[in-house]
Amino acid sequence: MNVKEMIEKKKEAGYSCEQIAKLSGVPIGTVQKIFSGITKRPRHGTVLALERIFKNTGYGAYKEDDYLMVSEAQVSYSSSRDPVKPWEWPNQGSYTVDDYLDLPEDVRAELINGVFYDMGAPSAAHQIISAEITYALMDYIKKKNGKCQVFTAPFDIQLDRDDKTLVQPDVLVICKRSGYTKERGIGAPDLCIEILSPSTRKKDMNLKNQKYTDAGVREYWIVDPDERKVLVYDIANGAFPAIYGFNTKIPVAIWDNECEVDLSGLEEKLDEMQ
Repeated sequence: MNVKEMIEKKKEAGYSCEQIAKLSGVPIGTVQKIFSGITKRPRHGTVLALERIFKNTGYGAYKEDDYLMVSEAQVSYSSSRDPVKPWEWPNQGSYTVDDYLDLPEDVRAELINGVFYDMGAPSAAHQIISAEITYALMDYIKKKNGKCQVFTAPFDIQLDRDDKTLVQPDVLVICKRSGYTKERGIGAPDLCIEILSPSTRKKDMNLKNQKYTDAGVREYWIVDPDERKVLVYDIANGAFPAIYGFNTKIPVAIWDNECEVDLSGLEEKLDEMQ
């Protein structure tokens, strides 16, 4: 059953998104996006859970008895997600964008060279740093009436324009309109920024560093919340990596160093989290 058919069945049954969420075990936000048309290709486990509701209720008006199906439907949805743990899958190296799109909604992962890498939820410090950098970049673009766009994770980037890699930089800048669609970024962003965490440190400093360089990213920042340092690679100009402390304004090379990101205000906020 495709999305269009489910939308029609929803109308016939007279279900609200809240009722469908309760019966299927699918998060309400996911249900709303599917039936409003925002999500056009729901992941496989989500579709199975929704299909089960429509097939088993006879598409009639919603009744209290339908709640008897809740446990069974939620178990079905849960079991459909359980095998989809990319960091445990045996076929690492062979996965594609289609496999990525089939991941359950609650699995955060990146696909690099056909290999899935688990992404945990960002910490509070991570979120604060991301917001500060994002605001500084957007403020500069606005003041200059620029055409560049700032995106933040989760936003997929089809880095190599093939079906083997989809990454999610924490913060990124794309200056060409051809560099993104409604669904994802296409090709190398102008600036990629990764904020280190214990689970991503090795990947961000080595694998993604090389991937971004090979793909043609012009500038790459690695932000270390623990050391309060930012490692900047001005890839386009072939410059040696520069290290900045949070107490120093960090120039943005893609804009000829006219924009400077000031992270000094974060010191006290981060100290409070220790």
